[in-house]
Amino acid sequence: MSSVIEELRARASERPRRILLPETQDSRILEAANLIQEQKLAIPVVLDRQDCPARDALNRFEVIRSDDVQLVEACAHQLFENREHKGMSREAATTAVRDPLLYAALLVKIGAVDGAVAGSVASTSSVIRAALHGVGMSKDCRTVSSFFLMQFPDQAVTFSDCGVVPNPDARQLAEIAISAARSHRVLTGQTPRVAMLSFSTLGSAEHEELDKVRLALEFVKQRQPEIIIDGEMQFDTAWVPEVAARKAPGSPVAGQANVFVFPDLNSGNIAYKIAERLGGAQALGPLIQGVPRPFMDLSRGCQIQDVVDVAVIASILAV
Repeated sequence: MSSVIEELRARASERPRRILLPETQDSRILEAANLIQEQKLAIPVVLDRQDCPARDALNRFEVIRSDDVQLVEACAHQLFENREHKGMSREAATTAVRDPLLYAALLVKIGAVDGAVAGSVASTSSVIRAALHGVGMSKDCRTVSSFFLMQFPDQAVTFSDCGVVPNPDARQLAEIAISAARSHRVLTGQTPRVAMLSFSTLGSAEHEELDKVRLALEFVKQRQPEIIIDGEMQFDTAWVPEVAARKAPGSPVAGQANVFVFPDLNSGNIAYKIAERLGGAQALGPLIQGVPRPFMDLSRGCQIQDVVDVAVIASILAV
């Protein structure tokens, strides 16, 4: 059985998109760009930065210059439009676009490229900030969050949020669930079955943290009633059919969940690392959701193949 990333590579190669890799000061990025180009998975676009130690190597790819007058002006104008309500002046916008990460996000916003992948050097908080200020949020979502596509030997599942929102309130948790369901459907082609995870199953305990999860579930049902979702439930109830039959008989999700929404960042981040390190899963992400165009994050400890695979996902989401 082929893995989901193999299927995504095949899909991406059918309609390769222009994916910007702005952190060209990192040798891993240039090596990844080579692989992307050789395998025709996307069209790698690189940023000509002054701190790139191998600027001659950039000529193998499509290059965007950081001092391209027309693009800089277009990005500064877009940033001013994005941030004028926050008091940003045109002069401040012109200065701000000198930041390569923000420049990259604005290039995505104005359509100069189809998506971008960053974070091999920059922190997740910096990538998220650039995404918010440059690309902006989707019209139907007020919460930018992340998800991991977790590839196990026999299937791929989605974990969210594992990288952005430390302690979401009920409305944020609902938006994370809606975004994760959408992400899972787009990338895997499967019908999402969303489990709202917690330490209780369907009222077996009472606590204010459980009230948050239950309220989030109601928000999802009100906003997106077509989503197959249930909770609150413990992980074994969501994952193991035998446990589901005892603890949640009749649930449309229990025992067959493929999207797992965690109540906070502590549990989500710990869970994906355990699944990766002890469970042997391949963790693709953190992948940003809640933005209208793909601006993907990487772990600073990423491998070259991780960069390639996240670029493939960005290309799929751009379509």
